[in-house]
Amino acid sequence: MNASPPAKRLILIVDDDQLLAAFLSEVLRHAGYDTVQAYSADQALAQVAEREPDMALLDIHMPGMSGLELAKQLNRNTSVPFMFLSGRGDSDAAKQAAAYGAVGFVVKPVDEQHLMPAFEAGLARADEIRQLRRTELNLNAALAAGRETSLAVGLLMCKFQTDRNTAFEVLRDHARSSRRKINEIADQLLTAEETLNGLHAAFNARLKK
Repeated sequence: MNASPPAKRLILIVDDDQLLAAFLSEVLRHAGYDTVQAYSADQALAQVAEREPDMALLDIHMPGMSGLELAKQLNRNTSVPFMFLSGRGDSDAAKQAAAYGAVGFVVKPVDEQHLMPAFEAGLARADEIRQLRRTELNLNAALAAGRETSLAVGLLMCKFQTDRNTAFEVLRDHARSSRRKINEIADQLLTAEETLNGLHAAFNARLKK
């Protein structure tokens, strides 16, 4: 059975100039991307709510909500990376793009020769950022799990007057035999200990009456 081809990456193009949006869409589709167009920030937000694109190209100057305001909304409520379509190519424009969290910007008037290198560099930067965030989340989860396991091992050492290695091995073997992760067992032990401590305090308070 043949594997299905990977889904094309979706690019959202946001520009009130419909001719420019159509041109950008044609160039990106020719390069192998799927595209969707929006001619205002409100349309763009509706498109993002339906399906988050892999990248958004935002015109800075649009009637109503500007591309800069739209960028703020995307930063606040989504994980969509974006680039700006700017009429300026100087260092101030680059600094403004970076300040709003853009992964790059494309200078108008746009031609295919200059669009694709800038776009693909921005997309590569967005992928790097996604990977860093994913790694950070994984690292934080691993650190949290490690702390729980360490606390549970310490609890077992006190309860059974044993050394750290023995306590860890017993905890690990119990996790394996029950086909669960060691940090799940550790968390269960810590929760049980908190419950017992709370009951112990309640019994002491009742006995003192």
